[in-house]
Amino acid sequence: MEENRSWRARWIWHERYPWTNAPGEHELVLFRRTFEVEDAASARLVLSVSADSRYRLFLNSESVSVGPCKGDQFTHYYETVDLTGKLREGTNVLAAKVLHLAASDPHMMGLSGPIAIHRSNAGVFLLEGTLQDGEREVVLDTGAKGSGDGGGNGNESGNRSGWLAKLQGGYTMKPSWVIPWLGGLEDVDGAGLDHGWEQPEYAAVSEADGWKEAVVAMETRGGFGELTPWQLAPRPIPPLFERERPFAGVTKSGGDVGADALAGAVGTGGGAAVVLQPGQSFWAELDAGELATGYLRLAMRGGAGSRVSILCAECYEDPSSTIRDRVKGVRDDAENGILLGDTDLYRVAGAGNAAQAEVFEPFWFRTFRYVRLEITAGEEPLELASFGYRDTGYPLDVKAEFSCSDPGYEALWQLSLNTLQRCMHETYEDCPYYEQLQYTMDTRLQMMFTYMISGDDRMARRTLYDYHSSALPSGMLQSRYPSQYPQIIPSFSLYWIHMLYDHYMYFGDAELVRYYRRTIGGVLDWFRRLVREDGLVGETPEAYWPYYDWVESWENGAPDARLHGPVTLLSQMYAAALNTAAKLYDAVNWRDAASEARAEAGAVNAAVREHCWRVERGLFSDGPGVDMFSQHAQLWAVVSGAVEGAEAEVLLERTLGDATLPVVSVPMSYTLFRTLSDIGRYDLAQPIMQQWNEFLELHLTTLPEWAFGSPRSDCHAWSALPLSEFTSEILGVKSGRAGYAEIRIAPQPLRLTWARGKVATPHGLVEVSWSLAEDGSFQLQGEGPAGIPLVLTLPSGEVIELPEGGQFGAV
Repeated sequence: MEENRSWRARWIWHERYPWTNAPGEHELVLFRRTFEVEDAASARLVLSVSADSRYRLFLNSESVSVGPCKGDQFTHYYETVDLTGKLREGTNVLAAKVLHLAASDPHMMGLSGPIAIHRSNAGVFLLEGTLQDGEREVVLDTGAKGSGDGGGNGNESGNRSGWLAKLQGGYTMKPSWVIPWLGGLEDVDGAGLDHGWEQPEYAAVSEADGWKEAVVAMETRGGFGELTPWQLAPRPIPPLFERERPFAGVTKSGGDVGADALAGAVGTGGGAAVVLQPGQSFWAELDAGELATGYLRLAMRGGAGSRVSILCAECYEDPSSTIRDRVKGVRDDAENGILLGDTDLYRVAGAGNAAQAEVFEPFWFRTFRYVRLEITAGEEPLELASFGYRDTGYPLDVKAEFSCSDPGYEALWQLSLNTLQRCMHETYEDCPYYEQLQYTMDTRLQMMFTYMISGDDRMARRTLYDYHSSALPSGMLQSRYPSQYPQIIPSFSLYWIHMLYDHYMYFGDAELVRYYRRTIGGVLDWFRRLVREDGLVGETPEAYWPYYDWVESWENGAPDARLHGPVTLLSQMYAAALNTAAKLYDAVNWRDAASEARAEAGAVNAAVREHCWRVERGLFSDGPGVDMFSQHAQLWAVVSGAVEGAEAEVLLERTLGDATLPVVSVPMSYTLFRTLSDIGRYDLAQPIMQQWNEFLELHLTTLPEWAFGSPRSDCHAWSALPLSEFTSEILGVKSGRAGYAEIRIAPQPLRLTWARGKVATPHGLVEVSWSLAEDGSFQLQGEGPAGIPLVLTLPSGEVIELPEGGQFGAV
């Protein structure tokens, strides 16, 4: 996603090369630039801004931009910020807080910062913009040229552009053991920080105060085609929202402050601030009301030397629960449960006063339903003015609606929306509490959920590009990306091909398919080289993780058949991906490639039937020559096309009726549901969907990682299948041709008596309402986008075609 832009600004930092931070020694650096505005009503200011690794930009103490959007070593994003209308007459200040996460290779889990955030060896900050103030122009660029700095070879001591910088010595991060993927939580000494530095009136900016002119670290563009570590590209998604939120209540508390007194400070009551006298302490466990992702903010006055600890947790757990062996029941059982998690620590400077509070706000957002706050006052009184958070996430515009005769399904719809939204920030995320990583299997489902409820594909497009960018020289794609710690799960790269086809069927963008043809080929070639003489896909390299699904009886997500040779499932998944690739090749008129892919899929399927079919069981084994079986091998035999028609129906009915088989997980159920629908047996999905109803009994506000035992994560987006099942099956809305050039509506009543709702398409919403009477009569009505053909299929099998779309009704 190269951008041909000529930049004036240059990267700056608080010191020159060589940089001094070591692995685990992260740097928090402040930048300030003041400027005057004569006519705020007509003044205009549009900025481009970026940093390594993260920044928050303020204008006159108001936060106006956060970034950069997550990228990698070849794509470093910048944000464009329009500050017109936010300027004021007189002195204004641009202030940036930049956190450089120290590079380490190999990545130091639990210490090196969030694994999903790319960083180089150098911390840098970049801002480019010109104030238009009547006839005046004020260049606000970092590292502005022509300022007597000698031309900018990266080693100059000053740029005289007006940008000041200061390293914050009080900021450190400590190892995190519960959530090591986030790479450390904060351990901050407030006495080593500047307080109020983002205010225009802040005066302690002299050299004696530790501030100095920022230095030019590097040009934005190297010469002779030599690439800097930051290849700039515009942010591909909209800014994340931030919304002030109070806590909903106090679940438990102890010490020298009661819950009633604390209510005012946490926003649950109208009381006054809490005051701790010297040596006093208290703890409180706060309820956000539902699982949230947000920036915690604690405001204090006085209290120098006081100590603060903040622990975030998804739920209450049994007292016997440990980090490695979780024991979870009803999630809001505060009376009998405990909170487990890592902690942020803060030592109060005593800088807060009546005019301005001292604020502790961890740089990265936290995930929590419950927060445990512990404070011990130092040698002077501490006033806790407020404790709340700013909710944050991707600005998903939910357009879909769903209601039905089962209140449990309606509750699951809301839980699923919550889950998806909490797992969308700058990328899709498997879970917001633990990893915040974009995994292919998870993300394919999240993309489909997003399409159906919003019609928004901006995140999806960046995701497709992310995985494309992750490719190894062999053609294999990484299983999670962006990530500082590469991981390969071979089967996950095949999901990317299906992901691209899903997008094509929804939006019909053949140019996007054409752009990724070579990536498709790279993945398929990797598997082609692994095919053995008997036609099966062979064993994958030991360095890679042979994961397929989280099954309770499988070790680390793989069937035991892997210990004896090839896994049937991998051959089936490869054949399925070949068939999907053939459809994509057809979409861009690569007819020969499509024919070749179909022929290869047929050959792999024939090998599976020859070597893995067990006549005596009427099932496919998990590997050639082994007596091990699972639902997975039967399901993917149908998905791959090895079994079709009536034989497929018989096989899946036999599979679902065999209680001895390891069952597919919650996310793998997506593939099962699609397959049952394709063969006309979606009625078999009803008992499988029961496991979602069981989640309601646990008082969750989002959906967990898996359905058996005690799952690690209580918010895992791959579990939000009600979003797909309720829209595409119960309401029955699907794409009949690429880009929804034809809309098919085929409701699946299951055990419901009525359902109604709206489903998003690229052409607008489709409204569906149906009811099933006691005498079995079925009524269907609704409206589709005008001019888009509709094909209605009633439960009786009757098909009604409406070439012009629009309103419809059928009995």
